[in-house]
Formats: sequence, structure tokens, C-alpha cells
Amino acid sequence: QVQVHESGGGVVQPGGSLRLSCTTSGSIFSITSVGWYRQAPAEQREFVASITSGGATNYAGTIKGRVTISRDAAVNTAWLQMGSVKPEDTAVYYCNVKGVNYYTYAEEEYWGQGTQVTVSS
Repeated sequence: QVQVHESGGGVVQPGGSLRLSCTTSGSIFSITSVGWYRQAPAEQREFVASITSGGATNYAGTIKGRVTISRDAAVNTAWLQMGSVKPEDTAVYYCNVKGVNYYTYAEEEYWGQGTQVTVSS
């Protein structure tokens, strides 16, 4: 079984910054990519950023320039650094991990439970 755990959410003042963490554990042989998504109330889940095992990054156009995604494969952890936050960044942020399952050798996709980020003064 593979577990994906996000942390680092909370209440942030407009203009502030935050860093979210995503840690993967369990029966995962290798991670292909890690992505961050977010879902605001009454909205669909949207892509924020992703990073591959080779370090290639991709960012949503609407948020590019304010976020940085990084990872440390040695500890199966990825981070999302966001600056100059706005009230519209309020959402539940989810981590998505694509990787090879240790037992099935199949590439599978895993989601965390999400971490709430609220931007408010």
C-alpha cells in the first residue's frame, strides 16, 4: 500500500508565503512524477505544478512565477513553495504521485487527502 501525505497548510495572510510538503511512503518502487493540484469550494480540481524524476517542472500559467516545486528523491518528499499569496489561492491542495508499485511493477497514480490553505487577513 502506498501512502501520500500532505502537510503545511493553514491560514496565511495575503501577500505572505507558504510551503507545502508531500511525502510518499509504502510499497512504491520508484516515483515518476509528483504533482500539486488544488480545489477551491464549488470549483473543479485544477493543476498547479509538477516535477518529474528527472527534475523537469511544469507550472499552471495562472500561477507561474509565484510557485516553485522541488523534490528530494532520497526522502520521497516534494515541496510546493508559493509566494505573494492571494485570497483566490484559498483551496484544498492535493499531492498526486505517479510511480511504479513495488509489488505489481505497474505504474499507478496515488492521491493524498489534501491540506487546506486559507488566505485571509
